[in-house]
Amino acid sequence: MEIFMWWLDLDLASKEWLRENLYAAELPLPVLQGIAEAGGPHPGNPAAVLDTADWDFIQTQSEFVD
Repeated sequence: MEIFMWWLDLDLASKEWLRENLYAAELPLPVLQGIAEAGGPHPGNPAAVLDTADWDFIQTQSEFVD
């Protein structure tokens, strides 16, 4: 699922963590849970939740005024 379809529903704490830790190899459990609850991906491999396009979106398209 494309990130723009669930990003707006993601909790603020998870958004802030993702912005502060761009391209992180591993995501903490609360962030993984937040992504899943917002309707985002939740594969068995935590490192595979976000791909390069998702990180690019977080870095360039997401707004800090959520």
